[in-house]
Amino acid sequence: MMISITSWAQEVKNKQLKPQLIIQSNFEGTTRVVPIPGTKDYGASIERLAGKGAKLRNSDWDKDLIPVIKSGILEVQYTGGDSSKRYAKVVPEPGNPNNHVLKFWLDGSWTADLGLQKARVQTNLYGIKGGFKEFYQSVRVFLSNDFAVLRDYPKRITWLTLSEFWNNEWWVKEEKYGFRNGLCIGKLDPNETDLNFLLNAEDPGQKEVWRYNNTNVKVPIGKWFTMEYYFKEGNKETGRFYLAITPDGEPKKVVYDVHNFTHMTTDPAPNGLTGYNPMKLYTSPEIVAYVKSKGKTLQIYWDDFKLWKNKRPQ
Repeated sequence: MMISITSWAQEVKNKQLKPQLIIQSNFEGTTRVVPIPGTKDYGASIERLAGKGAKLRNSDWDKDLIPVIKSGILEVQYTGGDSSKRYAKVVPEPGNPNNHVLKFWLDGSWTADLGLQKARVQTNLYGIKGGFKEFYQSVRVFLSNDFAVLRDYPKRITWLTLSEFWNNEWWVKEEKYGFRNGLCIGKLDPNETDLNFLLNAEDPGQKEVWRYNNTNVKVPIGKWFTMEYYFKEGNKETGRFYLAITPDGEPKKVVYDVHNFTHMTTDPAPNGLTGYNPMKLYTSPEIVAYVKSKGKTLQIYWDDFKLWKNKRPQ
């Protein structure tokens, strides 16, 4: 049987693009956050996710990242502070004790790297072997009702980060060609009464390359939603960043489908995304202090995390 060159090429392409699940977690089973004795890296306090999800393939935090990450682990980073000001824990979901989730809790700020005052709880996938040219992530998110006080914050909010993407990490040897994409929640108009998803990109020295602010899709507060994003390394024509949310009981909403730089604008040989923060709660001391002044704390719950290679938006 003869197969045309066109058909053969399409078959190869389809095989290459078959989605590959790298890791997933429902935060059940033996999944937990544990310390790493004696570890202090990036000028930060470091823990890690450990254990395995219940009845779930590719859910072993101790083994499944070894082929992908140089350290083989998903770090939990705080950059200082202590458990009275911040923590990450696997806990029963509020109102649904039969389900376990990953909780980020942030109630203070502290002097961190470069002598700056910051507030941070984040996960790190640094040292990605070979770099990701493209990847897809899905995670369920619940922002506690305490976030609602930020609707009345009297200034702009541009620093309340949910995830960051480093191509390459600009604090290591690739600093010359470092590039950052940041996904935040906030508001560019101080008079805005809802929070939006903000997306931007920066060359080294935090030189902004592009920024997008979609005010039509509001950030759900006090309600679970699934957040999906897709990253593809490329230039102004070939780069892509896609973000969609699906609040429980509602249809999917595409927040962004950006075609623009996702690597440093003058990088002569882009080599893939080498690190990113899949789940993050990172903000300024002013934001933390304002929330605290209202008798509230910043709390995010995460569930059903999934990370794929070769998966694209449908």
